[in-house]
Amino acid sequence: MKRSKTMELGVGLFMLAGILGLVFLGLRVSGLSLERPASSFELEANFANIGGLKPRARITMAGVTVGRVRSIELDTDWYDAHVVMELDGRLEDTLPEDSTAAILTSGLLGEQYIGLSVGGAPETLGDGDRIRDTQSALVLEELIQQFVSNIAKE
Repeated sequence: MKRSKTMELGVGLFMLAGILGLVFLGLRVSGLSLERPASSFELEANFANIGGLKPRARITMAGVTVGRVRSIELDTDWYDAHVVMELDGRLEDTLPEDSTAAILTSGLLGEQYIGLSVGGAPETLGDGDRIRDTQSALVLEELIQQFVSNIAKE
């Protein structure tokens, strides 16, 4: 069978479309999409232990992704992890100041993310404010160590 230039061009375009589709799906599944919300604001929080939390980890509220972790640094004053979060601008001046942030795990050994729970205070959090009430990550190794040490005491 004789190959024609148009058939080779068609197969090449088909392969290119397939590769671009795979890249697009990979970005969507991994949460590394290039789109940004129209407006955003930042909140800060300190955690005693962040476990495996990484920058760009998602931030959820009631199971809905409302932002991403912008940066994680060591707070040298208190030796805690200082986390800067970038949230959807629609939430600015609507989150009560007694809201809590907890580091949660998706699945048994899955990715870690921050879950926000809404408080009930009349004052709200704005750009650059700090969430005071935080819960650190639950580290599996620490739980196993506690379990083993409790068994050894008995």
